[in-house]
Amino acid sequence: MSEGVLEVLDRAVEAAEDADDVLRETVRILAAEPGVAWVGIALLDEGALVPGPAAGEPDEARRVRTPIVWQGAAVGELQVDGDVERQLLEAVAAMIATHVLIGWDTGGEAWEP
Repeated sequence: MSEGVLEVLDRAVEAAEDADDVLRETVRILAAEPGVAWVGIALLDEGALVPGPAAGEPDEARRVRTPIVWQGAAVGELQVDGDVERQLLEAVAAMIATHVLIGWDTGGEAWEP
């Protein structure tokens, strides 16, 4: 996976209209990278990881998992099958963290990612 993918993802995140679009574009862009077979995002819902958007052909023997954390709390997991650098995955996880939130109660306050 190339470092240039972070710039591509940054533009996609900025252009997306909602969280679902961000997550779908993220897995699509990452799965298209050389050396990457499959990408998935699992969302944390009531303490359990629930499969979310995914792209590519799974190769679980090569799976790398990176937690997605928002404000110090785990909200999901970025899963990539292929040749990837953990630092890049951590940067991607941080970039999409606000779009992975499900089941968060804002207490009636307006929320903006």
